[in-house]
Amino acid sequence: MNSNIYEVLGLSPNEAKIYEALVEHGESGISDIAIFAKIHRRNAYDAIARLIDKGLCFEIISNKENRYNAVDPDKLVELLAEKQNELSKVLPELKKKFAHRVAPQEAYIFRGYEGQKNIWRDILRVGREVCNIGAKAQWFDEKLDATREAFYAEANRKKIKFNLLFDHEVKIQLPNFAKNYPAKLFAYRYLPKEYSTNSIANIFGDYVITYTGIEVGKMHDDTAFFIIHSKDLAESYRKWFWYMWEQSEPDKKHH
Repeated sequence: MNSNIYEVLGLSPNEAKIYEALVEHGESGISDIAIFAKIHRRNAYDAIARLIDKGLCFEIISNKENRYNAVDPDKLVELLAEKQNELSKVLPELKKKFAHRVAPQEAYIFRGYEGQKNIWRDILRVGREVCNIGAKAQWFDEKLDATREAFYAEANRKKIKFNLLFDHEVKIQLPNFAKNYPAKLFAYRYLPKEYSTNSIANIFGDYVITYTGIEVGKMHDDTAFFIIHSKDLAESYRKWFWYMWEQSEPDKKHH
């Protein structure tokens, strides 16, 4: 099982190893547990005590050697719900502080797939129409599948419209892509072939996001996103976008 899941639930590496060992082997003494989990016996005692406190393990008292066993893995779901409940208590105040903190003009950089997820969160938070110049279907990189599905579900709920100026190569390499685009509010055109680049500009609200080194349908771990928060700059980019839109080619097959 992915160790990151246990970390999210608040388990240490030793606790995770012992819990998995008990799930697999059942009722066991401390010596066997240490062997199954491949940790030192002394560390096993401490980790088991913490697992008992968290309700993931229970002790079986014996005249010889006390033994231990794991509770049903459904308990992990309860732990996650507790974490979510704790987060929901502090989230409103954090969001209030964040909204107050956002400067009228600022610039910063995100990187890689986590950077793209941050941008999606900003799009949903702002809740405004999205305009994209040089779109390459890079959001449909398979590494973003799960997060992307949730993003578009929320974007559709918020009725966010997407206006995309695709590079010419998208029409050639992904001929049915636009027809199956998941946004309910969606319009697109294609840039002329001679204006294809390896860069993208994304505009929404008071934000302009530019990034480079993108392939059709593909991002990279080191992709850099240059974020500029500026109302004046965003309005300028939008004007340029709509000029390019008027000069670009509608898709006669689907429109």
